[in-house]
Amino acid sequence: MIRFLIRRIILGLITLWVIITLVFILYYARPGVDPARELAGRAVTPALLANINKEYGFDQPVIIQYWHYLERLIPIPGHFNLGTSNTNRLPVTTIIAQAVPIDLSLAAGAAILWTVLGIGVGVLAARRPRSLMDRGATVFVLTGVSMPVFILGLLLLYVLYYLLTIHGIAIFPKPGSWTPITTNPLEWAHDLILPWITVALVIAATYSRLTRSSLLETLGEDYIRTARAKGLSERRVVYRHALRSSLTPIVTQFGIDLAGVMGGAIVTESIFGLPGLGLAVVQAIQVQNLPVVIGIVLVSAFFVVAANIVVDALYAVLDPRVRVS
Repeated sequence: MIRFLIRRIILGLITLWVIITLVFILYYARPGVDPARELAGRAVTPALLANINKEYGFDQPVIIQYWHYLERLIPIPGHFNLGTSNTNRLPVTTIIAQAVPIDLSLAAGAAILWTVLGIGVGVLAARRPRSLMDRGATVFVLTGVSMPVFILGLLLLYVLYYLLTIHGIAIFPKPGSWTPITTNPLEWAHDLILPWITVALVIAATYSRLTRSSLLETLGEDYIRTARAKGLSERRVVYRHALRSSLTPIVTQFGIDLAGVMGGAIVTESIFGLPGLGLAVVQAIQVQNLPVVIGIVLVSAFFVVAANIVVDALYAVLDPRVRVS
């Protein structure tokens, strides 16, 4: 088990290094591009360009620039430096540190909702194939897969916030509301309930479909028939034996979705005015704030790699055959 995880961590670190190198080539070492001018954004002055060239070492050979670039990304105090925003002159690490808690909060609550709802609907549909429940689950899946996030978010805002508020029922928060969990946990959950529902409803449809198809396949296996022949209850057969073996594709999808939300749910954050990574990168692109864009790209890549390592660890827990392979 330990050797398996070590191999996966090493592979993840190599993947992260490749991404970091590609970002360096794309933004700093492309032929015909002045990286200092790109980092300066719209407010280009000779003094600013000279300062950026000195800070990043762009007047040195490319291999030296690459070494300093890697050195700035070492995650230890005194080294980790993603540059400075060219709009407000704040360190990019400060901007990201302010935005990441919002994305983590959005991902945590939405992940619980989409997992419980998606797996629950999928299990009910698989236990009664071609029943009314199964047909209802099919409608739920088709609706969720077909519904764009921005349409669902705007619809929830209009019905649950605007219409209720103008009739004197102010239950749901207005767009832009955000309270850190350390300040008030109840207010934190209240401010995020609509974004959670928006993200969860769209993603849960995929989980419902995956759970149904995987569980139906597992329920036809020989060891499931043997368990039933031994007199085990249907509930125990489904939840104790079949469901665990059916979770592998769901865990894969969970890692992808969780990493995507943690890396910035751009549409959801824009609709609800949440100042997370998604909204930050949109604003940075609009004003050509390249240091912030690069910083968020690297942080998002880290989330994806970390999520895949966690998924591999869950594979080893769910299926011992993975450890052997």
